[in-house]
Amino acid sequence: MSGHSHWATIRRKKGAQDAKRGQIFTRLAREIVIAVREGGGDPSANVRLQLAIERARAQNMPKDNIERAVRRGTGDTKEGAALEEVIYEGYAPHGIALMISCVTDNRNRTIAEIRHILNRSGGSMAELGAVSWQFKRTAVFSFPSEGHDQDAIFELAVEAGADDVTFDAESIEIVGPVESFKDISVALHATKITPEEAGLKMVPDNPIELSIDDTLKVYKMIENLEDLDDVQEVFSNLDITDESLAALEAA
Repeated sequence: MSGHSHWATIRRKKGAQDAKRGQIFTRLAREIVIAVREGGGDPSANVRLQLAIERARAQNMPKDNIERAVRRGTGDTKEGAALEEVIYEGYAPHGIALMISCVTDNRNRTIAEIRHILNRSGGSMAELGAVSWQFKRTAVFSFPSEGHDQDAIFELAVEAGADDVTFDAESIEIVGPVESFKDISVALHATKITPEEAGLKMVPDNPIELSIDDTLKVYKMIENLEDLDDVQEVFSNLDITDESLAALEAA
């Protein structure tokens, strides 16, 4: 299983926890707002918005919430302060590089909260560009493997421009260059597949493997960052081994 697949497995479990805390609706609404601002309010012409709405529906987000987020993105409602997408760079303990993707209406608050967690956990903020060179922006799709023919999925993905397809007992992961995002999205949608995870992710070039104990500590810090309201997702070059994944699931 690829390192990113391990993270996807953990995020699926964490997603259920987020839903219990009500955090996932906030993240989904913000993703819809940003998608609308980036590509317009028509889902048929905006793949990112289409996927965000599908994920929101899959999480049973109320229709009114979805429509309100779309209106906020188009500017038809002045509800709340303006949101913006920003990525901060940092380090976790043991030199693990972090890319922290946020959607915020107050950069000063967001960076203060991130710095507090990093400093408390033995990490630090990084200068712009100090970390990003270690990552490649990549189109990533992940969905449950049950009920899908591997050969058919592989053929579909490759024809749509994917670089690789990874299969395991629970999930299928498709990765490809940024420019393949729309074609892969359209191909999956045409076969009635709604990805649990779909987007442009920061994938590390050279993942770093730590001991199980150190991996647990770094993951806990990443989890604390992702619990912040303004943080959408945290990418790292931490290599999640099978042994570390088992320890994380048991924790």
